[in-house]
Amino acid sequence: MKITFLTPPALDGEKPAERTAGCTRIVYNMPHIYELIVAALLEREGYEVCYKNFVLDEGSKEDCFNFVKSDDSRVYIIWTVNLSIATDTILRAYIEEVRPDAKCVFVGPGATYFIKMFLVGKNAIVARGEPEETVSELVGCIASGKDWSDLKGISYRNAETGEIVNNPSRPLMRNLDELPFPAIHFIEKYNFFNPKLKVSPYISMVSSRNCPFKCIYCVPSSLTFAREIEYKKENPGKKPPIGFRSEQNVIEEIEFIASKGYKAIGFMDDNFIVGKKRLRAIGSALKSHGFVWGCQARADAIDEEVASMLKEFNCKYVDLGVESFDEEILKYIRKDLTAEKIRESILLLQKYDVSVKLNILIGTSPIETEETIRNTYKEVKRLKVDQVMFNIVAPFPGTEFHERAKKSGWIVGGDYVPTDVQRNSILSYPSLSTKQMEKLLFYNNLRFYTAPSFVWRNIRKFSSLGDFFTASKALKIKLFG
Repeated sequence: MKITFLTPPALDGEKPAERTAGCTRIVYNMPHIYELIVAALLEREGYEVCYKNFVLDEGSKEDCFNFVKSDDSRVYIIWTVNLSIATDTILRAYIEEVRPDAKCVFVGPGATYFIKMFLVGKNAIVARGEPEETVSELVGCIASGKDWSDLKGISYRNAETGEIVNNPSRPLMRNLDELPFPAIHFIEKYNFFNPKLKVSPYISMVSSRNCPFKCIYCVPSSLTFAREIEYKKENPGKKPPIGFRSEQNVIEEIEFIASKGYKAIGFMDDNFIVGKKRLRAIGSALKSHGFVWGCQARADAIDEEVASMLKEFNCKYVDLGVESFDEEILKYIRKDLTAEKIRESILLLQKYDVSVKLNILIGTSPIETEETIRNTYKEVKRLKVDQVMFNIVAPFPGTEFHERAKKSGWIVGGDYVPTDVQRNSILSYPSLSTKQMEKLLFYNNLRFYTAPSFVWRNIRKFSSLGDFFTASKALKIKLFG
């Protein structure tokens, strides 16, 4: 039986959604490593698997629809995020029109939360939360003609009554080492480039799932957010436990990636640095195979020894989720960090020549003002960090922040609608309006990325004219869409 992992071009008139992190429109293309894990699992089980990504291929709506019309897949798997809902539901309707015998299986946070929006026709099934085991069992039933209506972790529309059926949640995977390595042979033709690493070919990896901390707003990645949304349905108010791959399993994947000729790795873990022993084992393997790499981490994971290890193991950047340098805002969002600890961590990383990228969120608290935003920007500039991602917080359904914002009337229009946090706000506070947030976001990006000091510091790092144009294109998209 043939199964196709299908990513359409944007069909809603917008820029394509970024489906790995899952919060923004695409600035530069990245490998969708979560989807490729599911693809590898189905290949291992003997199915014919096809991978069609019309965003990476720069295909048109007509290209996508012509492919579907002439294709013979029994199942289409579509990884959906909030910003792709409009596009993906258009695609589902077209598949039902021209391929009524085929099933559309939706996975990811968009479908896990907004179930009803995807179960409009007769051909759709939602695999909620962690997708691997659910998709594997569902595909097995479809291939063999067995009844799949009682499978854990799925939602569907009853063919007789028309009612939506939400089966019980599936338990979290206990052993992530049982999963195959991502099916990266599907993306070998794409030369991915991460501007924070300046080396290609680039690939992503993930060694763990979720984060134990209690930030009220956080949507760390599309996989872990789907995992969290589903877990909270049966465990209200609680975040799921972290799922770790063993150090040896991660090292074996590093060896596999090295054998394929990759030179740079970005770890997609919500919080990569969780212990010095683990960091030393994985870092040593990365260094022995000549990789440059980067990761996401919390500021309180960085001390002198960790910063020294990162330099030793060729780590070129660390993404720190900072959000603000205002102490009261940090307390409100339950960051469990102080501004002073954040400063210490940044200075330590800089001391050991590890590039620092900060994630700053505007509007995470009703006490945010133009002054707190400007003060945070001044601190960012004073610390001379290499890169910053300025965004406006979104009240994502499934987070505590969404509950607070909806109850307090801070959401313009009353409730969440998919919004590109790189440019737009759907929030308004008594002390800070929607327009003020959007204006400050634009000017923060403009001032930071066009400052002569930033331009000069980074232009020397480009290894080719192509790298420069890639970075320039990313800035243009970030500022103007």
